[in-house]
Amino acid sequence: MSLFRSSLVPGLTVLVGALSLVSLATGPAPITVPTVLKALVSDQGPASIVVREIRLPRTVLAGLVGWILGLSGAGLQGLLRNPLADTAVFGAPQAAAFGAVLVIYSGLVGSLSWALPFAAIAGALLSVGLVVAVAGRGATIVVLVLAGLAVGSLAGAGTSLAISLSPNPFAVTEIVFWLLGSFEDRSMVHVLLAAPFIVLASGLILSAAPGLRALALGEETARSLGIGVPLLRGFIVAGAAVGTGASVAVAGSIGFVGLVVPHLVRPFVGYDPARTLVPAGLAGAALLLAADTAVRLVPSAAEVKIGVLTALLGVPFFLWVIARRRADLVETPA
Repeated sequence: MSLFRSSLVPGLTVLVGALSLVSLATGPAPITVPTVLKALVSDQGPASIVVREIRLPRTVLAGLVGWILGLSGAGLQGLLRNPLADTAVFGAPQAAAFGAVLVIYSGLVGSLSWALPFAAIAGALLSVGLVVAVAGRGATIVVLVLAGLAVGSLAGAGTSLAISLSPNPFAVTEIVFWLLGSFEDRSMVHVLLAAPFIVLASGLILSAAPGLRALALGEETARSLGIGVPLLRGFIVAGAAVGTGASVAVAGSIGFVGLVVPHLVRPFVGYDPARTLVPAGLAGAALLLAADTAVRLVPSAAEVKIGVLTALLGVPFFLWVIARRRADLVETPA
């Protein structure tokens, strides 16, 4: 087990690198991996244009979004000590989607390129702030979860209302397709918009790793060890909200990554929440790179949305986790 543990991060890093090359080589015009490598560092004519300007932003975004979704899921599961925790618990994805839909609905996205990510991040942060305000200081986990579900439901209803009231069928189509999640037609502008927020969110969550290890022994034990539990909770929740908002802004709604990948890596890290963070982030990046490559290989008139594929994989896994840990979940007070 120790051999697997020590080689897990290097192995996942190599896997992410290999999947990135496959992603750069896959598309309507297949390009060999050696040509991809040459196109990245030298002028290879049309191949360089395709690789650098079309496929590279898509590949970078898939890796970044997968990383932060996996990292956020592992952080929240460690914080809540609940294997079903995800950013959706705090209503962040729904609120981020609602903020972005408002920008698309109002037409601001066409005139202000930065409006979409800022609206999505503002929506995610607003949802977290509202949850904390409703739950109050020192709220228990169950109160936070219930408040998050209420805020998420409210944001989802707002999104449905915006779609229902839209007078333009083309705007409705754009909103619906965007909500399904995709990395199609993304550029370096999207990467530059999302990357600073994802880096910030990663720093917040990773800085809480030592506290997560102590929190696994219980809140009272963590406090006795000098861990500031409210500050720890704030770092992880704020990091997850900022990361989710940035991801939703550039890729739409992509669910279940944060729920699935911590379970995939946890058996190799000894169920230590601090050790789960980085492997979960790398596994999330690998998962979305593989999924984004897969949707390009499906023979269809229009590209299959990546959010649909992750839902098809994630929902059965979600049900399997519930069935497998049903007894534990019933006995857990939260």
